[in-house]
Amino acid sequence: MSNHQAAWDELDQWTATMQSLCGRFETQLAFNRSLFIGEISTWSHGGLSLANMRTNAGNIVRYGDRADYENDEHCFLVSQRTGYSHITQGGVTIQLAPGDLMLMDSVGPCSIAPHGLIEHASLSLSRSEVQQQLKGVAPIFGKISSTKACGRMLHLLMDQACKGGDGTDSAAAEGEALQSAFILLLAPGFEQAEEKVNDAAVLGGVNLRSYVHKVIDDSLAQTNLTPACLAGRLKISVRHLYRLFEEEGDSVCRYIQRARLERSATDLVNPFLRSESITSIAYKWGFTDSAHFSRSFKKHFEQSPKDFRAQALVGALAGAA
Repeated sequence: MSNHQAAWDELDQWTATMQSLCGRFETQLAFNRSLFIGEISTWSHGGLSLANMRTNAGNIVRYGDRADYENDEHCFLVSQRTGYSHITQGGVTIQLAPGDLMLMDSVGPCSIAPHGLIEHASLSLSRSEVQQQLKGVAPIFGKISSTKACGRMLHLLMDQACKGGDGTDSAAAEGEALQSAFILLLAPGFEQAEEKVNDAAVLGGVNLRSYVHKVIDDSLAQTNLTPACLAGRLKISVRHLYRLFEEEGDSVCRYIQRARLERSATDLVNPFLRSESITSIAYKWGFTDSAHFSRSFKKHFEQSPKDFRAQALVGALAGAA
C-alpha cells in the first residue's frame, strides 16, 4: 500500500470511529495528510465506558445543524492527559492543559482545537441524568474545579478510570452506581463562573487581598497566569496588584509559585496518584518546564520532588503496617 493510500485510510478510519463514538465530527488537518496522527481506543472500567483519543488534527468540528444526526443519549467527561487544546461550545471557549477535566455536551455545535499532539480520555455519562442533576445549576459544558472537594474527587475518580480496563465483567449495578457518583459530583464540582466585573473594584484592603488569593488559587493550572493577565481579569492596575502583595511582605509571582508548589506537593504524596509522573503533576499545576519545577521545588521543600514523594509514600506504608 502506498503512503498516500495509507494516510487516506487512517483519516477515514479515524473519522468513522470518532463519529460512531462522539457524533458527527469532521476533522480539519493541521499538516499534510501523511503527517496526520489519529488514534482512538475504547475500554471499560468498573462498568463505565471510556475512550482515549490521540491526535494532532488542526480542528475537530461538530456543526450541529442536523437534529436527526445528534446523539443525545450521552455527554462526556473529558480529561486532558497530554498536550494543550481549546474546546468551544455555546459561544464559550475552555482552555485545557494536562490534568484538566471538563464536561462536554453531545448536542449542538462544538469544536476541539489541539495545539500540536494531544491525548484526551473521555467518559460517557447519561445525558438525561446529567441534565436532571444540573437543571438550573449549570449547562452541560464547563470546567471541573481542581480546588473544590467535589471537583478534586472527580479528578481522582477519572484518573483511576483512565488506568485502563480492569479485565472484569462488572455487574450492571456497579456501573450504574459509579456513573451516579460521577453525576452527583458534577454540579458542586464545577468551577465558579467569573464574578461580576465590578466585584474587585468595590472591594478594598483585606477583602480585596482575600478575593485576589481566591482567584489565583482557582486559576493555578492556567499557564498564562501572569500579573498582567490577573490584573486584567480583576479590572485593577498591575501596580495596584503589586501593592496588595507588598503590603503583606510578599509578591504576586512568589505567591503564585508557592501555591503551585504546595498543590504539586499535595498530589505527589497522594497514594492514588502514585502512578502519575512528576512531570505531569507539575504541568497540571501550571509549570511548563520540568527542570525549573524541580529546582523551585527543592529550594522550597529542601528535597527533590522524587525524594519528597518517596519519603512520604514510605511513611504512609509504615503507618499502615
